[in-house]
Amino acid sequence: MLQTRPQNYIPALTGVRALAAYLVFISHYSYVFSTNMPPIAQRFFGEFHIGVTIFFVLSGFLITFRYYNNFHLTAHWFKQYLKNRVARIYPMYALLTIGAFIYYAFTKDESITKGYNPVVMLLLNISFVRGFFYNFWNTGIAQGWSLTVEECFYFSAPFAFLIARRYKKFWLQPIVITLTGLLLVTMFRHVNWYGFLGNFTFMMLFTFLGRCFEFFVGIQLAIYVLKHNFTRSNKISYTYLGFALLFVCVLIMALLPIPKGWAAGLQHPVGILINNYILPGCIAWFFYGLLTEGTLLKNILANKTVELLGKSSYIFYLIHLGWMYNLLNNWFNRGNDFAFEWYDKWGINWPSPFENDTVNLLYAFVLLNLVSVILFKTIEEPLNHYIRKSNFLVKNKPHNPENGSALIK
Repeated sequence: MLQTRPQNYIPALTGVRALAAYLVFISHYSYVFSTNMPPIAQRFFGEFHIGVTIFFVLSGFLITFRYYNNFHLTAHWFKQYLKNRVARIYPMYALLTIGAFIYYAFTKDESITKGYNPVVMLLLNISFVRGFFYNFWNTGIAQGWSLTVEECFYFSAPFAFLIARRYKKFWLQPIVITLTGLLLVTMFRHVNWYGFLGNFTFMMLFTFLGRCFEFFVGIQLAIYVLKHNFTRSNKISYTYLGFALLFVCVLIMALLPIPKGWAAGLQHPVGILINNYILPGCIAWFFYGLLTEGTLLKNILANKTVELLGKSSYIFYLIHLGWMYNLLNNWFNRGNDFAFEWYDKWGINWPSPFENDTVNLLYAFVLLNLVSVILFKTIEEPLNHYIRKSNFLVKNKPHNPENGSALIK
């Protein structure tokens, strides 16, 4: 077994971010490439939304691994902490969200606003507030609902650390948070306020109140690793065991009936139980294996190319569904029309390079990754460093160890 001391940067976990983003991509477009597959295969790929759960557990681990042993819940520390979180998450999200509403201004694509006032929707999206309303959660950049969940975790994490260390109340916290969510749904489900915490399924799957357990599993893993380092006393292959169990969970959700009005087995009560409470444990085993074992899968995830894709995966996640993908798809359709017009003009009977939806999806996947890497290198990374070094929220010191940390990207 590997016995290395903890380090500030773990390349394989950066690669995991790319894996998670690609799983979500597959889940959103499974209808394209699985049309000729058996129904169970279509359902199986459709449940690859587990990439979101991987993101949540990973966030819990990384934030804790970086901050747990040196946090001081003072005003200055908290401002610096929030500054780093804003630098990481907000700039690209804001720019791409504004881009979505500019796209709406030209196309009137109702998927952006769901028929509501575009100015109000822009404000709700920019402020992350839309994530608390069932009527609004998938406006703007639809998949951006998960950032409301992430921001709730970022804000509450230092307080969770404090309660865990000072009062020795760790697992009580997610129980209290979820019970609070259930109570709020009971209070608001009959209030016609744009679906604010309007139903139990929405609360459990699309808000921090329902999904907090995933973060706490990541927190627990980080605390264990901080206490025991990366040493191991057994030879269990946690990497492959955890990885295999991820897809066992996927299969079970694929076999569940889809509740009326929803889209996947995830939304079945058993699916919620598996996704929110069983799957995170499997992910933690997988992560623990990556941290403590030397495997082929770890080497692949730590590969320099995969690492770069992992660093740009946040942007890929934000653009893989919605306005930017729609632009690409429109270009493919125009290219297809142009190709056949050209063939007709010259009397050629050739296939069009854009006539196959599965091939077009592959084009989009490659192009979206290319765009993501370019935006990461030219906008996201420079803005991240600029904000961290600026006097935003708190005056920057000449040397700030947090600014040099490569763990939390």
